[in-house]
Amino acid sequence: MDVNVKKITGVWDSGYSLDKHIVSSTYVGDNEWGHAQFDTVRTDVGEAVFRLKYRDDFTKCVDIAQSINDNIVSKLPFISFIVAMPPSKVRPKQPVQEIALELANIAGKLFIDGLLIKSKSTPQMKDIASRQDRIELLMEAFEIDDNVVAETLPESGYNVLIIDDLYDTGTSLEAATQTLRECDKINQIFVATATRKR
Repeated sequence: MDVNVKKITGVWDSGYSLDKHIVSSTYVGDNEWGHAQFDTVRTDVGEAVFRLKYRDDFTKCVDIAQSINDNIVSKLPFISFIVAMPPSKVRPKQPVQEIALELANIAGKLFIDGLLIKSKSTPQMKDIASRQDRIELLMEAFEIDDNVVAETLPESGYNVLIIDDLYDTGTSLEAATQTLRECDKINQIFVATATRKR
């Protein structure tokens, strides 16, 4: 899988994205129901994420996780454990969680499920104009499960890697990072995303 890794900056300690999601998208007309149709060219990773999320091709988790391991994990300091960004949409099987789990297996790291949870639903972020308002709304929705902390983090000074599929404005990752910083057992926070908007 060809990638073009880029550093992504934010309130986290270090972060990277494998590649852009889309190379080009050209309008080709409307379909019989009047819906706009596009000829979309995606990067290798973008196509893998698309097939995973919208075609339920969970075999792509291995490719994406392997690429994150090969191209991003080596750029980061020691990682104690991996978490997935809490999903914004209810699905029988969560793509980001599956990528994070696969990465943990490949990298030989602990995957902690349910440490960071989305405890309440939020409106569509694109409908909220202010970046700060989006972060605050998400921070109200995210929380740390104290039971999971008690069961899985006996010491302190852990470095955590948050996995997400797409980096756009960074507001979700910023809210997740700030929420995780409230846990006194966590030291550094890193982020890795499969794709990015730009």
